[in-house]
Amino acid sequence: MISLGILSATLLLALLLSVRGARRAGASAGARAGGTTSGTTSLEQWSVGNRGFGTILVFMLLAGEIYTTFTFLGGSGWAYGRGAPAFYIIAYGAVAYIMSYWLLPAIWQRATAWKVLSQSEYFTRAYDSPALGNLVAAVSIAALMPYLVLQLKGLGIIVSESSYGAISANAAIWIGTTATVIYVVLAGVKGSAMTAALKDVMVLMCVVGLGIVLPYTLHGGIGPMFARIAAERPDFLTLPSSGLSPSWFASTVVLTVLGFYMWPHTFGSVFTARDASVFRRNAALMPLYQLVLLFVFFIGFAALLSVPGLQGADVDLALLRVTRDTFGPWIVGLVGAAGLLTALVPGSLILMSVATTLARILRPPREGQPAESATFARLLVPLLAGVALLFTFRGGSTLVTLLLMAYSMVTQLFPALLASLFPTARITAAGAMAGIVVGEAAVAATTLGGISMTTLFPGWSHSVTDINAGFLALILNVVTMVLVSRLSSPATATAPAPASV
Repeated sequence: MISLGILSATLLLALLLSVRGARRAGASAGARAGGTTSGTTSLEQWSVGNRGFGTILVFMLLAGEIYTTFTFLGGSGWAYGRGAPAFYIIAYGAVAYIMSYWLLPAIWQRATAWKVLSQSEYFTRAYDSPALGNLVAAVSIAALMPYLVLQLKGLGIIVSESSYGAISANAAIWIGTTATVIYVVLAGVKGSAMTAALKDVMVLMCVVGLGIVLPYTLHGGIGPMFARIAAERPDFLTLPSSGLSPSWFASTVVLTVLGFYMWPHTFGSVFTARDASVFRRNAALMPLYQLVLLFVFFIGFAALLSVPGLQGADVDLALLRVTRDTFGPWIVGLVGAAGLLTALVPGSLILMSVATTLARILRPPREGQPAESATFARLLVPLLAGVALLFTFRGGSTLVTLLLMAYSMVTQLFPALLASLFPTARITAAGAMAGIVVGEAAVAATTLGGISMTTLFPGWSHSVTDINAGFLALILNVVTMVLVSRLSSPATATAPAPASV
């Protein structure tokens, strides 16, 4: 079968790229060790590429993490099922990239001076508090595991649909997870960067192509497509007056901007850069990448009128179904291959981030043993993948709730991060910990407990009750952080910024 052959070839190519990355990493490590390549790769080399990535590789990593199966399937699915509210995805990414111009160089400067390799280590050094670092690690892992499960489930859907059922979703998940583990263990972040480059090329080619061709093929053009939607679904292209209203849109954009770089694997990618100017160049380039999402939405809108009737979770199949109904197996195979890589790249970075975090906590580095922690982290990768597989196959429908909670969870780390960037701030480790705990408790209450702004403020205007409930958690976080910091010892306040590096 043609589509199955394309999927298999893409997976093999991803593995070959990772092997190439492993050889380059080994050669680089060997050169620094006097010509020996065996056993010399350190955790720093494996997880952050010895902090030597330039603009292009950092660009590939950041794009590789952000554009996942959720974007590939969920973006078109939201356009298909919800219409105008889907455009918040474009808005928050563009704003976050602008924020990165100032935020990421400041993080990089401190992380490089402190030689940290994970997000939890950053907080440990910033507040001189291992307890805070362990709390951040617990939040990070709790948020990342359902996110990893999402990638695996998306992988199963993409491969099963694009192979016309020749490979079941479960078999695809096993094969994809095994491949991911292999190239993560072999090459670490270098392999992920190489595969991310392939992913970006394929995603651009497939998404832009489909986003242009489908509207013209099915509706006579992009303009006629929107004209038909406006005629048949007049409210579909405007924000509703309640629910996913302008208040929801604006508040959700702000919250997701604050949490954008708080995902541990995204935060860890900052450590790979060779200098701060890398992020400033990327801040100018990355917003252009958001334009790709427009074509993802065009696909969803084209499917709305051509593949009607998808409901609930099935709306995420819109892209694959309209592609299968319109094109032959060659195109379906290429689209499926691009979707395959949108699962493998972020999945590999998530596995690496969790393994690095646990390795630094459970097996701290010892002087003269550069490879010991790296070996331990590599051993953790298949174990973590096994846990993710268990949740993927047995997690049930509660996974959706956990996933929605995950973004709000990592956003609660932002106030403490922001405080760490100001040398004169008087936020203490106790204050940061208390704020995070209260914020996470509020997230759990609003997400798992079913508490909403409407239940908290009955009878209030929709302009208030439609505000994302995560704002309440963030406000409680900041208030608690400030109050506890005032009451606790100033000796534990945020560490001064290191000298420029």
